[in-house]
Amino acid sequence: MTATLETDDRRVTPLRDGIASSSLEGLVRAEVYLDPKTMSCAVPAAGIHRAPDAGSEQMDQLLFGEAFEVIEEEGGFFWGQARRDGYVGFVAAAALAPPAPAPTHRVAAIRTYAFAEPSIKTRALGPYSLNALVAVEAQEGRLCRAAGAGWITAEHLAPIGVFETDVAAVAERFLGAPYLWGGRESLGLDCSGLVQQALFACGLPCPRDTDQQASLGHAIGRKDFSRGDLVFWKGHVAIGLDETRIVHANGHHMMVAIEPLETAMARIEAAGVGAPTAYRRI
Repeated sequence: MTATLETDDRRVTPLRDGIASSSLEGLVRAEVYLDPKTMSCAVPAAGIHRAPDAGSEQMDQLLFGEAFEVIEEEGGFFWGQARRDGYVGFVAAAALAPPAPAPTHRVAAIRTYAFAEPSIKTRALGPYSLNALVAVEAQEGRLCRAAGAGWITAEHLAPIGVFETDVAAVAERFLGAPYLWGGRESLGLDCSGLVQQALFACGLPCPRDTDQQASLGHAIGRKDFSRGDLVFWKGHVAIGLDETRIVHANGHHMMVAIEPLETAMARIEAAGVGAPTAYRRI
């Protein structure tokens, strides 16, 4: 008798229309189990969509160098699962390439360009966002050659394993970035995307959506809220800058903004969402 998962969260479960990843064999019922094929994001950012259609909802994004486990192809899209945060969906086939060399560095600047040659006067490619993954193959002066990308300023890269320590400071660097549903790149991101990118930059694992992130760390009281803590509402999350201010990507400002926590609380409650549901310390 085949066991089944008690919780079937399709956002992170590679199962649809009777097809499942072979990693789920014996865990979920499916008509066929397919072996995933690892591909790599070959563009600065690629949407993970709900359907094999660029016009469908963007639920998440891949950044350059991130792995995507392809299970099936449909209409110019690959269906599969992002390795970094586990999200399942459709990615345009043109945005993926055979596996890149193992990353040696991540982009540590909020965004950076790569150049076609080891000169900043040559054609610029990108921009590549914070936490994109690259494999450095060579260096000439201040420029490093990243496989599949181009020549990137060495100061804009950090070796894998070297991380930042202030989650709030990372989030502040996104100040003014436009709000983008499902986004996690520096050119546009949503509330949970901002939290995820800030935690990734500090070497901390983080799921994609707000309800998933609400289990991170441990619960604290409002009176204990301080820098780097998370405050949650139904469908929204923000990062504390101190006891009274937050930074968050939000649909009110339509960008990443800093505001008093009490101001945000009053506005969000007036909109019918309600009071904060949790305060968490990572």
